Amino acid sequence: MRLLLIGPPGSGKGTQAMRVAAHYGIEHISSGALLRDHVERGTPIGGAVADLMRSGDLVPDGIVMDVLRRPVESAARHSGYVLDGFPRTVEQAEAAYLVARPLGASVRTAVHLDVSRPELVRRMLSRARHEHRTDDTQAVVEHRLDVFEASTRPLLDYYARRETLITVDGNQPVDHVTATIIAELDKAAQRPDGA
Repeated sequence: MRLLLIGPPGSGKGTQAMRVAAHYGIEHISSGALLRDHVERGTPIGGAVADLMRSGDLVPDGIVMDVLRRPVESAARHSGYVLDGFPRTVEQAEAAYLVARPLGASVRTAVHLDVSRPELVRRMLSRARHEHRTDDTQAVVEHRLDVFEASTRPLLDYYARRETLITVDGNQPVDHVTATIIAELDKAAQRPDGA
């Protein structure tokens, strides 16, 4: 099983990716977590991306691809993966497909978490208060959502054409969202092309 979760910041991608990975016994690969690890360790990659991540801008494709290549290849050889936070643009998706297809590691199913903008803003500002994240101001939150709309939303059409695209109402309680994703994935897996 090779899955991708698509959703704006605050949609619950990380939580749902972990739950889905645990349910199916597959690897959860988070581009954000991998990049944050580089920032914390002070690696050259971390130094290159720290300011971009703080301001809510996208990290250059080449850097993200380098960070993800080994974990994705490894997970695809074993039980599979759920990818959280990448690709974020159609260009990244096309580049990733060209790299992953010959390795048998390309995404088969994309799950879109659809959450209303007011709810996203509410969640992110609440999380910022609880985690004392002073960099997540209203302006940064709105900017991150604008970046998603401009850069990432076009992925939905891309995956609807190329793979299986499942859209789930992410405004629901967390357990309900998880149950819906799993039910939809199980249905997709029963189709001839599978997940």
